[in-house]
Amino acid sequence: MNAPTPATAAAIVLAGGSGTRLGAGQNKVYLPLRGRPVLAWSLATFLGMPEVGVVVLVVREPDRPLAERVLAEHATGDVEVVVGGRTRQESELAGLRRLAARIEAGAVDAVLVHDAARPLATRELASSVLAAARADGGAVPGLRRDDVAAAAGDGSVLVGPPAERLVAVQTPQAFRAAPLLAAYEEAARCGFTGTDTAACVERFAPDVPIRWVRGDERNIKITYAHDLLVAEHAAPVRTV
Repeated sequence: MNAPTPATAAAIVLAGGSGTRLGAGQNKVYLPLRGRPVLAWSLATFLGMPEVGVVVLVVREPDRPLAERVLAEHATGDVEVVVGGRTRQESELAGLRRLAARIEAGAVDAVLVHDAARPLATRELASSVLAAARADGGAVPGLRRDDVAAAAGDGSVLVGPPAERLVAVQTPQAFRAAPLLAAYEEAARCGFTGTDTAACVERFAPDVPIRWVRGDERNIKITYAHDLLVAEHAAPVRTV
């Protein structure tokens, strides 16, 4: 009898945004970064990880030809493409449903969810987040913030919490696959829309611990035009 295939992790890369705030007139993940589209950088992170057995790319329907071109010209492995929804929440669910049969069969044991607009996330960061999620249930990378404070309701007075307790959350975020899928299906039934993956898990899988893993200062999100300039300077030379 053949031994069962070991469970593997999956990565969902979300590319359903737009270039509205950046002023590009097109989805920012297809803009060039050191000669390659932003999206190609994000895909390369996961395609180069031995822990990741499947990569799912979630796109907008109008962007599908652009996505296929990026895959044909820049991807070094197989990527499954699905069309997302109107919100991040719906797009994440579309990616999870693509994996659902494999999750239910135990072939995929953990899922990384990443914003394609964070092209400088490293494999080392993704691996550390994935390891923490497999060990404890869930994990998110983040950086401590000492430059923010909460304001009172009318905005006239600063109140807690203490700055040292605040963390700026990044992606990729990782979770054990089965409770993540169940949380998103329940969220869909309730009409819930979260700000990120962790928000949905906190609401619909409260028994799943979410660990904080130290993030990376270079793991910036491309939102405005100057972010792309910063990424140009911070981007390492990649051969794949």
